[in-house]
Amino acid sequence: MVTGVIKLLLRVEGLALFIAAVFAYHWLGGSWWMFAALILVPDLSFIGYAFGPKIGSIAYNAFHSTIGPLLLGCLGWWLDQDSEMIHILRDLGSFTALIWLAHIGFDRAVGYGLKYASAFKDTHLGRL
Repeated sequence: MVTGVIKLLLRVEGLALFIAAVFAYHWLGGSWWMFAALILVPDLSFIGYAFGPKIGSIAYNAFHSTIGPLLLGCLGWWLDQDSEMIHILRDLGSFTALIWLAHIGFDRAVGYGLKYASAFKDTHLGRL
């Protein structure tokens, strides 16, 4: 687990991700109702902890890694076609990805890191 300046840097990086995602969401004209409705959705992954810390950490990490929202955001931009339905899917994917990234950034900024299978409180940013 990280400590000191490295831990601070990772938390500041999380804050930067949060700010950038919220700024991009605003700049692209995302609905703030959609933002409010979806910002906590990744935390539904906590349900995995009902099946033990190993399954819980896998579920949590799957929804709190930047890989998923980056792939979703890329898919949203790739769907930039002329069809109105495709535009709706593009916007939904892009806006959802930005909300997801904002959630991850906020979590990192306040110290919630990716989880180890040993316990919920054991994270890559240190013990909660």
